[in-house]
Amino acid sequence: MALVVDFLDETNNLAEDAAKLSEELLQLAAAKESVPDGSEVSVTFVTNERIREINREYRDKDTPTDVISFALEEMSEDEVAITGAEIPRVLGDIIISTDRAKEQAEEYGHSFERELGFLTVHGFLHLLGYDHMNEQDEKEMFGRQKDILDAYGLER
Repeated sequence: MALVVDFLDETNNLAEDAAKLSEELLQLAAAKESVPDGSEVSVTFVTNERIREINREYRDKDTPTDVISFALEEMSEDEVAITGAEIPRVLGDIIISTDRAKEQAEEYGHSFERELGFLTVHGFLHLLGYDHMNEQDEKEMFGRQKDILDAYGLER
């Protein structure tokens, strides 16, 4: 059993290939990052309008963005970790604006698939604790993204 991925297409107009691409990339990323089998992640494809609402509600930013990740394993100081092999790791949710992915693919001069793949891996790495708040962290995170995308065959 590998990574368990749950997809939801709120746009109702995404090709099946998009979910397949995201699924394959997530499985590859999970393997490269040594994520335990049975870990769970959800991916939701939304419109710019919907991601703007989410961004405003949860991040106080009233603008559409490309991807938002909600990690479920971040613990506060007073929480106690529940351990046990029978409990799957629920990594969290990745929300991707397919509208924004299309816009950015055009902006950057590459395919929608390349952009969707980038956003999928980017969101997943955030769930695993990677960040890009400073130059060193950004270099590490973007290096991991490039390794995963290149290994899959989605080079720039």
